Amino acid sequence: MKRSVLSIAALRKNGRMNLIDAIRESWGWTGVEPEEVVKENAFGNLLIRDVDGRFWRLCPEDLYCEVIAQDQDELDGLFADPEFLEDWRMEELVRQAEEVLGPLGEDQKYCLVIPGVLGGEYSVSNIARLPLGELIAVSGDLAKQIADVPDGGQVRLEIVD
Repeated sequence: MKRSVLSIAALRKNGRMNLIDAIRESWGWTGVEPEEVVKENAFGNLLIRDVDGRFWRLCPEDLYCEVIAQDQDELDGLFADPEFLEDWRMEELVRQAEEVLGPLGEDQKYCLVIPGVLGGEYSVSNIARLPLGELIAVSGDLAKQIADVPDGGQVRLEIVD
């Protein structure tokens, strides 16, 4: 994971992360060619418009970045869907995280310590705070490492200092 943290330091400009560069660096392997971050939520999910006008959802807690709408009309339809909105807002989990960890600082997001796709629970005992740039880098690096593991396959995480 050190590679990701070092690459994040290289992306900082005037103390703020350039999210487009961070997405390109950490998630470009998925095919996303980001043009603009349109929305973000408290868990670092990003809604990204690409150079072709499609919309991608980068979801750090489930380690994916994929097209969710081909155009603005499809995106508007998603945000009119109460089920999609509930998933996007994560209101109850955000409330619990704020209660236990406190409000987010500048450029911070809540995150799952163990991503959901790796069996991590969506509970406050599995939540931490990270700077958004680090969350994007770490989740992209981890997602790339497990991209070819079949569903139900085994993964062994090794934490390296």
